Amino acid sequence: MAEIDFLIDDGGPAAPTFLFAHGAGATMEASFMASVAKGLSRRGIRVARFEFAYMAARRVGGPKRPPPKVEVLQEELHSVIAALACDGPLVIGGKSMGGRVASLIADDLFAAGGIGGLLCLGYPFHPQGKPEKLRTEHLAQLETPTLICQGTRDPFGTREDVAAYALSEQIALSWVEDGDHDLKPRKRVTGLDHATQLEQVCDAAAAWIKERCKV
Repeated sequence: MAEIDFLIDDGGPAAPTFLFAHGAGATMEASFMASVAKGLSRRGIRVARFEFAYMAARRVGGPKRPPPKVEVLQEELHSVIAALACDGPLVIGGKSMGGRVASLIADDLFAAGGIGGLLCLGYPFHPQGKPEKLRTEHLAQLETPTLICQGTRDPFGTREDVAAYALSEQIALSWVEDGDHDLKPRKRVTGLDHATQLEQVCDAAAAWIKERCKV
């Protein structure tokens, strides 16, 4: 894997770090990523964003390719964690695909004392329109303390969908009312805009990270 470029939003002295992986189709600079990173940093969380190699290649004229197999992304994420300068506690996770990849390597890292938890924002419990193709088998046995912030109408896993899944007791769910896969509500339904909703998500996520990291 080539040299990794991190985008760091500083959270202040002794802040825990959240390693924030992007989703399948958006860069680390996408508005969702930037809004969450800045929101968490204002709440005392250091956020490190990066791009998987397939996404980073687009910046230097590479073709717009889909993500590689998830096993490849898992190996990349291990390399990213090794390259990240982090003096304090570390939580890993990400948006959609990024959170899923992190969830697949979390238990080994947690058992070794390398991370304090896992944070997923819009977890892809199944592909859109294919609720029968679940991506939940490993979540039933997950031992890493985990927070999943999920929109109630997320097409990759609604509140009704998720209620039927066997999930580990280590997984806490923070439901975003009327949120879609980007945790965006319909303003006419909730009276809230996306920015307000993401601020509430950052409140919940930052409090959870600090509790996990004893800050």
